[in-house]
Amino acid sequence: MKHIINALIPSVRKVFLLREVSLMQQTNHPSTCGCEGTVLPTEGAATAVSAPASSSSPNASSVAGVECDKDALVGVIMGSKSDLPCMQACIDMLRSFEVPVEVIIASAHRNPDKVHEWAGSAKQRGLKVIIAAAGKAAHLGGVVAAYTPLPVITVPMKTSDLGGLDSLLSMVQMPTGVPVACVAINGAKNAAILALQMLALCGQPYDHVMEEFKKHVGD
Repeated sequence: MKHIINALIPSVRKVFLLREVSLMQQTNHPSTCGCEGTVLPTEGAATAVSAPASSSSPNASSVAGVECDKDALVGVIMGSKSDLPCMQACIDMLRSFEVPVEVIIASAHRNPDKVHEWAGSAKQRGLKVIIAAAGKAAHLGGVVAAYTPLPVITVPMKTSDLGGLDSLLSMVQMPTGVPVACVAINGAKNAAILALQMLALCGQPYDHVMEEFKKHVGD
């Protein structure tokens, strides 16, 4: 799969370059456009938001006591630091497609106020998709979905007790009105791919890239 992604990277960069030129032209001629241009994602753009906000970054703001990138399109939230080794594959795949990522560690049970504040302001901050990973009594994705209208993709973490079945059932049995998408146990890469497909529907320049990815996914 890695060689497929590497082959598609030039296409992604070309699309972003064309959009950047277009936005620069709009900036130079503001009368031709009635809306503000969005800041384009850059290669490897990702923000780990486990540290306090710093005023040194013009694109950063503080939410729930952590630093958030205003350019981020996908938010990745994990219930525990122990989820990071698995979810790093998700983050790396999004970064390989030059998607700006916002990463936060917050538990639905241990840090409910932090989760509420972060999820509740996600759309306002410009996020388009949220990926939530948790294990055991994995209510994080459902709690996040309760506080945001954005689509939420959940990743059930494998556990030592029940092999991740507890995590999976906690995520898929959501009540009517609060849906979440759920990938396989430890399905970090599939979560990233699904997020990219959702971004393509939002008008982000990933539609043709994902079409090519699908053509060669079995190679």
